Amino acid sequence: MSGSKPIPPATGTQMWRNSGWLVALVAFLAFVYITINTLRSHGPGSSGIAAGRQLPPFAAPLALSDLLGDANVATPGHEGSAGHTPACDVTDPRALNICTLERRGPVVLAFLVTGSSGCDEQLDAMQQLSGRFPQVGFAAVAIRPSRAKLRTLVRSHGWTFPVAADTDGAVANLYGVAVCPTVVLAYRGGRVRETAIGTGNANATTLAVRVRQLLSGPPPATATQPARGG
Repeated sequence: MSGSKPIPPATGTQMWRNSGWLVALVAFLAFVYITINTLRSHGPGSSGIAAGRQLPPFAAPLALSDLLGDANVATPGHEGSAGHTPACDVTDPRALNICTLERRGPVVLAFLVTGSSGCDEQLDAMQQLSGRFPQVGFAAVAIRPSRAKLRTLVRSHGWTFPVAADTDGAVANLYGVAVCPTVVLAYRGGRVRETAIGTGNANATTLAVRVRQLLSGPPPATATQPARGG
């Protein structure tokens, strides 16, 4: 066809550039795949927040609320994307504020990846226990969820405790979450007793034992709270 113009063959430099972009793209997709599957896995991974540390502060939009945006993880405030107001000072009832929860009593905080059955089972176990242990603040944070899917999940399972959306993964990063399910148990005041990881903890019987241990209070030798930090 006379009107057609053939595409000239790529020069050595052009081919190098094209292959360079291809390699970069493949590497990026591999990184995303590994990250997602690490969060979905049930094997060993990050140990999360260590015992004796303080729960890092955050305030994140509740799944069933109309509050949008990323979680606030600022400590002193005016930290740019982290938040302009200290997370502990957020009083919006449409947000889960871990600082408010820890002031009321012991805390059981789970991290959720939508689509992971192990995570769902963990939250189902928490729901079973929430009525038996009303003095404990049960809550969950969904990591980079689809808000619509998260809302459907919360409603279909009948989870009545607060479930928040960690849209950009800032809270999960702050808590060192690499495996789902991960559950952090903290005494009243926010000092961590332990971080339980893996599906071995995703049943009501095992979790109930941990909750009872949590309610027994911290050992006298460690009664002084450390400074905040992850």
